[in-house]
Amino acid sequence: MNTLEERGDSLVTQACQYPPGSAARQKHLTKIIRLVAPKLWRENTPYYQDALQQTWIYFCQNICEGRTGKAYDPDRGSIVTWLNFYLKKRLQDLSEDARQREKKIVTPKRDDYNEGFDPLETIPSEPDVPPLLEQVKQWVEADPDGELNGIHIANRPDVTAQILILRRLPPETSWKDLATEFNLSVSTLSSFYQRQCLPRLRKFGESEGYL
Repeated sequence: MNTLEERGDSLVTQACQYPPGSAARQKHLTKIIRLVAPKLWRENTPYYQDALQQTWIYFCQNICEGRTGKAYDPDRGSIVTWLNFYLKKRLQDLSEDARQREKKIVTPKRDDYNEGFDPLETIPSEPDVPPLLEQVKQWVEADPDGELNGIHIANRPDVTAQILILRRLPPETSWKDLATEFNLSVSTLSSFYQRQCLPRLRKFGESEGYL
């Protein structure tokens, strides 16, 4: 087998032979992620990493069993096509959400601050947490070298990288709610997350073979 599609489908077949959450399945899922990640759609938007994170969660939940959507069907398209379709939909949702928030800032109504709509918040959380997400959560909570808890927004030692990463893991707290809770602007929180949190998440993902 020489093509990416053939290699990917072969790994899917092997992965789905093992039960959900098993080390054997996780090993094969990691290989698939390494294979298809460079082929996924990319764009320079502030919410791209959020959409990509949602896509990998969707991948883990539905590559073998359709736990939050329809399971992957190789007869309908390649893994890359399947994931890109989902990724672009999430980007559209987040883009629309950002536009709605901008409208509310320009012309706020009395109930807007209590009834903000985030499309991702309508997705029910799964009681069976995907192994990939659970491993990330355990690493952040343990913070073995104390780095995540030691990095914080300027003059706000209570808003650390550890806290923000945990709050943004699915089912994530919206930026709007975090801004209200910490009395900071969405742009301040998002900028800190992009500069300080995401690089460390990527480093952890690479060290564990996910990226």
